[in-house]
Amino acid sequence: MKKALTILTIAFVLFSCNEAKKGSEVVESGIEKQEVAANYKNIEVEIEGMTCEIGCAKTIESKLSKVEGVKYSKVNFEAKIGQFTFDENKISQEDIAEKIAGIGGGALYKATKITEIEEIKEIKEIN
Repeated sequence: MKKALTILTIAFVLFSCNEAKKGSEVVESGIEKQEVAANYKNIEVEIEGMTCEIGCAKTIESKLSKVEGVKYSKVNFEAKIGQFTFDENKISQEDIAEKIAGIGGGALYKATKITEIEEIKEIKEIN
């Protein structure tokens, strides 16, 4: 009986220690890693090289929406513009431009002008 109680006590202590470690992560410097509040920015990017709605605009939109730090991704083929909301703590405007340029092997698309905007609005179609 004492053996069983001893084993249970040891198991409980080991399990408790492992759970405590999960709550906070200690980085190499010995300081606990803390989550930083998101700093969202909205940008509008002029994109050159798109030749179609489905193959180009939707591909760029889809690929960028999967990038860590990008919260919103919308590309309009007619206007040749992409709108993105991203966390500035995780990714930069320049990184987004590089991601666009890197789609399709890097020879298809180019982000030519990046403008910070207050809020995302529907991109008006060019007639």
